[in-house]
Amino acid sequence: MAPSERPGDSALILCFDCSTAACTAALFAADGTLIAARDELISRGHAERLVPMIAELLDGRVPSEIVVGVGPGSFTGLRVAIAAAHGLAIGWDATLHGLPSLALLAASAPGNEPVVAAMSGGHGELFVQAFDRSPFAATSAPLNLTPRDAAALFATATPVGSGALALAEARGGTALADLVPTASAALRLPPLLRSLAPAPLYIRAPDARPKAA
Repeated sequence: MAPSERPGDSALILCFDCSTAACTAALFAADGTLIAARDELISRGHAERLVPMIAELLDGRVPSEIVVGVGPGSFTGLRVAIAAAHGLAIGWDATLHGLPSLALLAASAPGNEPVVAAMSGGHGELFVQAFDRSPFAATSAPLNLTPRDAAALFATATPVGSGALALAEARGGTALADLVPTASAALRLPPLLRSLAPAPLYIRAPDARPKAA
């Protein structure tokens, strides 16, 4: 993919994330104005869909900055997104940063009240992290916990995300269980959270391991 920059385009910011069943991308102007966005629930097939989605989104424009979700989340999705980000950044000579996918999930939720971003992490466990949102700030580290342990640690804030229902059931209360990250919320994060190294943030070790020699 080698789009050419349009006259008048400058300092465009491309953000995308594949940490969940969502394949999501957004293009922003330098002042934070959202120019275009794409969100698709595809479960699998991020490798086949991500780059065509970005091409559709850009429609011939070239970003000067790329921000990619680095996890935690789907190991395959993270690898796909981060590899694509590195390749595109080289091809376009764009700056490249990462953002935490749990923070993007929290920023994607409606309202400004505190939330606990909760993603299904496999093996019956959750990736969880708490956030204030006015102003936006992480109030815990990202953790990999059982729903019971997460319920004991996060007793009040509304759970959001694919792991939200399991967390809510473990402690009682309501949850926004059908929420997935949307890249259109990326610039709601403070600059520090959009300036991570573009490398996977796994929280726990991958399930697949090399065979012993």
